[in-house]
Amino acid sequence: LSLDGSDTVELPIKFTPRDAGCYHCQIRLKSSCDVRVYEIECVVNKDQVDAELEFLTPAYQAVIQNIPISNTSSEDWQLEATLEGQDFYGPPVINVATGETALYPLTFNPLAEC
Repeated sequence: LSLDGSDTVELPIKFTPRDAGCYHCQIRLKSSCDVRVYEIECVVNKDQVDAELEFLTPAYQAVIQNIPISNTSSEDWQLEATLEGQDFYGPPVINVATGETALYPLTFNPLAEC
């Protein structure tokens, strides 16, 4: 029990990752009559980067831009894509294995001049 009478104790933790990835940690607390183990998992993502793509193609002619997606984590990814904008197409789901780079084929197929 803590000094204020509650049954909780704060355990401040400082975590400073060097790079993106999945970090695992075990904390073992021991006393003369008790042992407790806490498992902590932290997932760190890289900073988001804004990107802009410009598509130039004649009407009724498709152009495909393969967008690389790199998985530097320790788990496989199943990503869902939501496309906004007229005349853009691509698969609704893409799988990227651990340590791999997959290409997302974004297609622009205008039906008229735009």
